[in-house]
Amino acid sequence: MAEPHQIRVSDPELDDLRQRLGATRLPEPAAGEPWESGVDYDYLEDLLDYWRSDFDWRQQEDRLNAFPQFTAGIDGETVHFVHVVADRDRYSNAIPIIIGHGWPYSFVEFLDFSRRLTDPLAHGGSQGDAFDVVIPSLPGYGYSPALVSGYFTGDVVARLWHSLMTSELGYDRYATYGEDVGATVSDWQGALFPGSVLGLFATHAAFPPEERSEDLTEVEQAFRQWLSEKWRTASAYSSLQSTRPDTLAVALNDSPAGLLAWLVEKFHEWSGPEFEQAWTRDDILTTTSLYWFTRSIGTSFLAYFHGRNHDRALPLIDVPVGVAVQWGERGYPREYAERTYTDLRSWTELPSGGHFTAKQSPNMVAASMREFFAALRG
Repeated sequence: MAEPHQIRVSDPELDDLRQRLGATRLPEPAAGEPWESGVDYDYLEDLLDYWRSDFDWRQQEDRLNAFPQFTAGIDGETVHFVHVVADRDRYSNAIPIIIGHGWPYSFVEFLDFSRRLTDPLAHGGSQGDAFDVVIPSLPGYGYSPALVSGYFTGDVVARLWHSLMTSELGYDRYATYGEDVGATVSDWQGALFPGSVLGLFATHAAFPPEERSEDLTEVEQAFRQWLSEKWRTASAYSSLQSTRPDTLAVALNDSPAGLLAWLVEKFHEWSGPEFEQAWTRDDILTTTSLYWFTRSIGTSFLAYFHGRNHDRALPLIDVPVGVAVQWGERGYPREYAERTYTDLRSWTELPSGGHFTAKQSPNMVAASMREFFAALRG
């Protein structure tokens, strides 16, 4: 049975953070131009000063606690999740949707987006567009402890999320959406539970495994080449997190400046040219503080470490799928997606919105999602 959850960081923990921030030692000089060789030191220093002196965690705590949060024991694991139910007096036909975050973010990045789904009349939608929204924290992230048994792989977490939606919350059928690691979990939900997944919406569409990547078209080959070049100098973080996560975790768990540098570089790079519009200082520091206070940066790496060693190839997915291609994967060919999704019913390319798609382009994602699921509401 789910128990209500409230976030409350102790005063001694806040004092400890301020003391550590006050003792920060930044290196110099930088190896390259700002953001060329990693985080921009000048930007980081300003952000650290704001974190130490002006950032109001208690205000953010109140904001997060305004959303109904719970923890539940599910299949021997403990799961933290947000559950926002549409007002039944206004929206009698709301459908449930589970939304999964990735690394290095959290449930926080989907909170404002959830309002567009649970109350569509207030956000450009119609009375028939409503959703009940469930946003779980991935195992080992924030207030969801690491898995007690089994490896952190997409299929394992998909089974856990399915139990959350059906056994715990009582939904017979549900929709699913995910980004980054959460996209892999969403895909596996569609693959494993086609009788329960009403439809799958994706802005991080699946890449087919090698056994389904033969005889690529010229367009598919060009896209893969573009991606390979894009990541040529940007994948060191993944190699480290998937091979030596414990060593890295010691440094980031002990230094708030190090943790902030590691996260904000990805917020900046993966958001593309919209970084400053998408992320306020409070946004960045709320998520970084969440990792800090829960000491979960090390366990968040398990998705990479276990994935490298234990991931299974994603099978074909037969449930209805809608894709909106995000900016970070612009040019993704439809035929490439059709190597995994056998029932691809809608395809759009978003003119903006990077890796953190629902946060960066919430109105466009919500509108595309409403349109796709309108035909599946029965």
